Amino acid sequence: MSSTAAPAPASTSARAVRSGLVFVGVLLIAANLRASITTVGPVLDDVQRDLRLGSVEASVLISLPLLAFAVVSPLAPALARRFGIERTLGLALGLLAVGIVLRSLPGLALLWIGTAALGVAIAILNVVLPALVKRDFPHRIGQVTGLYSAVQSVFAALAAGLAVPIAGSSESGWRLAFGIWAGLAIIALGVFAPQLRLRSVPEDTDATDATDATDATTPVVPGAAAAGRSPWRTALGWQVTLFMGLQSVSYYVLVTWLASIEHADGIGAATAGLHQLLFNAFAIAGSLASATLIPRFSDQRLIAATAPLFLVAAVLGLLLAPELAAVWACLAGIAGGGTIVLGLSLFGLRTRDHTQAAALSGMAQSIGYLLAAAGPLAIGALHDATSSWTTALVTLLAIAIAQIVFGLFAARDRVIG
Repeated sequence: MSSTAAPAPASTSARAVRSGLVFVGVLLIAANLRASITTVGPVLDDVQRDLRLGSVEASVLISLPLLAFAVVSPLAPALARRFGIERTLGLALGLLAVGIVLRSLPGLALLWIGTAALGVAIAILNVVLPALVKRDFPHRIGQVTGLYSAVQSVFAALAAGLAVPIAGSSESGWRLAFGIWAGLAIIALGVFAPQLRLRSVPEDTDATDATDATDATTPVVPGAAAAGRSPWRTALGWQVTLFMGLQSVSYYVLVTWLASIEHADGIGAATAGLHQLLFNAFAIAGSLASATLIPRFSDQRLIAATAPLFLVAAVLGLLLAPELAAVWACLAGIAGGGTIVLGLSLFGLRTRDHTQAAALSGMAQSIGYLLAAAGPLAIGALHDATSSWTTALVTLLAIAIAQIVFGLFAARDRVIG
């Protein structure tokens, strides 16, 4: 009797070890999703001076990864079906490391090629990672998404905060500040490497059993497509997409223009920089709070309505009491962290299986980052046209209210048919 019972604990132990490695891999991949982007802004003046870039070229350099997100995101699910989830993530991490290195080497052409390459790599990681979470952690989507979003925010803040000190520590200057983050991508690839022997692609099923979803060690038939409707053809798919898109617009508008808005109200550069730190710090708090609350409700409408209200309060505060900008930065950070976790979690919560989750992720992130790339430009244009931030902030207020509307629809307890 004991001999027949022995293999079960070993099998359970093996699954637990693999699940733990996958979880650590998810967090390390998340650490790479923003660091190579947020490190640019603080040393952008140095880049412009060394390479003689104009303001338009500098703006394009900032926007290029977001445009890559918009273009590549719809293609990422097909790559996952072709190569498997694990190998697609591994290839993207490798491309990210190469892109970061190329961007830091001498030569203007390499700056553009490397920036485009890292944008493509992060776009693939952005889309495929929620599908992996849906498959391997189907009962902990909110918690895992919240944790990896928090890690993403921590490393985004670290990259921005360390860029100037790193650039000043070496004759390589901003090139070292850019290139050092290739090491983080290589570390993530090393930890995730044991998963690359797998080639998990969708089963031809309408839904995946929860037990099977957590045990991905069994090979799946390559090239099979999961049954179910395309999110592009559903109202729910568009509701999730517009919620994600409006969230992205709000976040990148504040990342781009919050300091300028504060400068116009007489707040110094050093203080505005501290407020950016508060914005990122409270985004982590918002991420963790959202992750904790998501699994406690049968639907997430309360979160979808409440999190954007922090942004509404922050924008009204900037309009009516700009001297309390530190408070408004904190509230905006809570809103950004809470809504991004909810948006990413909806990819899994509103779909039947990890294939449909990848399709919805690709759709929402394509449209979302297209809006995110255009949003800061549009807000900046409003400021230039009116010589005031008032109209721009009123527009941002309308965007926050629209988030609530689409969030209430997207957060209902249902899945794409």
